[in-house]
Amino acid sequence: MTGRAMDPLPSPAVAAAAEAEADEEADPPATGPRTSQVTEWRALDPGRMQMPQGNPLLLSYTLQELLAKDTVQVELIPEKKGLFLKHVEYEVSSQRFKSSVYRRYNDFVVFHEVLLHKFPYRMVPALPPKRVLGADREFIEGRRRALKRFINLVARHPPFSEDVLLKLFLSFSGSDVQHKLKEAAQCVGDEFMNCKLAARAKDFLPADIQTQFAMSRELIRNVYNSFYKLRDRAERIASRAIDNAADLLIFGKELSALGSDTTPLPSWAALHLSTWGSLKQALKGLSVEFALLADKAAQQGKKEENDVVEKLNLFLDLLQSYKDLCERHEKGVLHKHQRALHKYGLMKRQMMSAAHGREPESVEQLESRIVEQENVIQTMELRNYFSLYCLHQETQLVHVYLPLTSHILGAFVNSQIQGHKEMSKVWNDLKPKLSCLFAGPHSVLTPPRSPQEDGVCPH
Repeated sequence: MTGRAMDPLPSPAVAAAAEAEADEEADPPATGPRTSQVTEWRALDPGRMQMPQGNPLLLSYTLQELLAKDTVQVELIPEKKGLFLKHVEYEVSSQRFKSSVYRRYNDFVVFHEVLLHKFPYRMVPALPPKRVLGADREFIEGRRRALKRFINLVARHPPFSEDVLLKLFLSFSGSDVQHKLKEAAQCVGDEFMNCKLAARAKDFLPADIQTQFAMSRELIRNVYNSFYKLRDRAERIASRAIDNAADLLIFGKELSALGSDTTPLPSWAALHLSTWGSLKQALKGLSVEFALLADKAAQQGKKEENDVVEKLNLFLDLLQSYKDLCERHEKGVLHKHQRALHKYGLMKRQMMSAAHGREPESVEQLESRIVEQENVIQTMELRNYFSLYCLHQETQLVHVYLPLTSHILGAFVNSQIQGHKEMSKVWNDLKPKLSCLFAGPHSVLTPPRSPQEDGVCPH
């Protein structure tokens, strides 16, 4: 999984390699006010100042503790220019920071980019797609829900929740939030360069980390596939409830239209004039009950969308971010590590050829390049172990979220119970009103017989 590994470096060499990379990748120090601002941002970041207690590899959070970190609301604030919707703003409100700020989609995009830059080895949820030409309100509402899931997953992620980038995004009320985010991200390097444990990540990893990683990845892939199917079925159930509401409403309107019909009866039907008049009056009144049934069915569908489908989507977003992280590990740092090893091997062979040819200048140049490449390999190996360290923690975080399943099932069962209970009450209230629709002998009203009844008692 990790390719060819090298022997661990002595502690001073490890620290030197990490510092060398930090000096190489960090932006040149700014002068004047910028320097004090860098100090301010670093002072605001608790992750830089504190060393974890106990085994830093293990997460001690429960699901309730993660959910209690923050709840962020994202609401639409459309801005219209003439008759056309030019752009959409979102009001983003954080319970934790007691803040409410306005953000556009591009603000989320910049926040996502700087988050990935600073935390390349963590689960950064994906953003919903950009607005397409002619996007309708259904697309805009779907994107709002996705942005809400994104920011809540970020706000409850342990490292992200303590980072200055999140606080900036959720509480900075100025108009240049994108510039502020980029400025804060440029002040420091990524998590590897700032974590005090990065150089010793290998010491905390279990010996069978590759086996554990492969097993966890397979498990999470299977869980994702199952939850994807569950989400699809939940969407269908909620959609059927909403469709049922529309059908009930139309059914009631048709009854009302029938009761309001003013077409005169032909002469041969004059005998039944009073019967038809009574029927029309009763049918006209039934539309109110069917409108109430439609409202109850719509409420149930919306409740299932919000409490069941959205929670399933939230969990799927988390699982997808884990799958994306695994791909970044394999195609990013692991691939670079293997490429650096391959380049090192080529240099060694070139040096042997130059030595046999007795070319002192070429040998000296190659020796210098080989030393540089060894430093690159050492740094890449450190990053590889730190990536595995973070992956181990992110795997634990996914497992912390697994009990969300019980929340989802509970919400689904409660929605069904409540919805059927409320609709049953309306149906039961409706049943006695049907009696006036049926006239028996001598104008005695007799409702239709139910399949369970042995006889019919006149009303």
